[in-house]
Amino acid sequence: MVFFDLCKWTREPPLGFLESQVKSGGKSPVTVSTTAKSTASRHRLATWIEQPLIQNSIIFLIVVNAVVMGLETDSAVMVQWGTLLTTIDVAILVVFVVEITLRIVAHGWHFFRDPWSVFDFVVVAIALIPGSGPFAVLRALRVLRVLRLLTMVPSMRRVVGGLLDAIPGLVSVIAIIGIIFYVASVIATQLFGERFPDWFGHLGESAYTLFQIMTLESWSMGIVRPVMEVYPHAWLFFVPFILIATFTMLNLFIAIIVNAMQVHSAAQQEKTVNAVEAVTREVDQHVQEHLARIEAELLALRERLARNPDIEGSDDSREVIASKESHRSGG
Repeated sequence: MVFFDLCKWTREPPLGFLESQVKSGGKSPVTVSTTAKSTASRHRLATWIEQPLIQNSIIFLIVVNAVVMGLETDSAVMVQWGTLLTTIDVAILVVFVVEITLRIVAHGWHFFRDPWSVFDFVVVAIALIPGSGPFAVLRALRVLRVLRLLTMVPSMRRVVGGLLDAIPGLVSVIAIIGIIFYVASVIATQLFGERFPDWFGHLGESAYTLFQIMTLESWSMGIVRPVMEVYPHAWLFFVPFILIATFTMLNLFIAIIVNAMQVHSAAQQEKTVNAVEAVTREVDQHVQEHLARIEAELLALRERLARNPDIEGSDDSREVIASKESHRSGG
């Protein structure tokens, strides 16, 4: 009754076969069974790690670890609670190590292709370095574990991504500010250096003084008004410098950062849309291939029935074909 079983199978193909056909691109399930099982296990592990409960727990531990490391800087607290704080710190570090290990197992080498994952790995690895001997200075770097919040919280990650994308534009702005500072420092040295050598005695002192003026720290009563007592028209130099270096450049900085964050957000959305469309096209392709195979099987069954009208199970076979064709026309 092999033919009847085949007809029955074509009526309702097993779900596992469909899944294996989609995942393997039409290859035999036997040839991909081992890889499919391994991939499925790693996918389940990755899904478990990335579920909100686990991620929120890690964020909570990062915050607790930050508080503990802050308390460890207080000698009085360490005298009374030092053992407990050290135990909590080590326990949290163990959790971080286990979490990173599970992520590496789940994602394989793809883990190290993600800059955020590499950052997490480096931060946790630094905490494992002994805090004595030549590596004692690295003990202070344990606080970098707090920066893992940047990788765990999506909103923070978007902000950091936008800042990194803004670096090329900020470099250009910094170069422009450098040119403005150089020109203004040369002018200030030549104009005010003779009477105010402490502020404008040479190019370096003039640049530092102008930087203080740019930050608006005691710029009026501390520097500009004393200079104006000797040079009444000095405001013609300082006021335009403040307007250009402080307000214009600051707004330019903000504009570049905001624009970079918008571009970064749009790029992330486009990347997500493209990934979804790619998966949809792949699934559609596999479905079309599977439907084509079903149509070929139906055609073969019809030809066989036409050649052998008295074949056993022909009534069931005809019923299967009619059901399949009605389902196809209805779809």
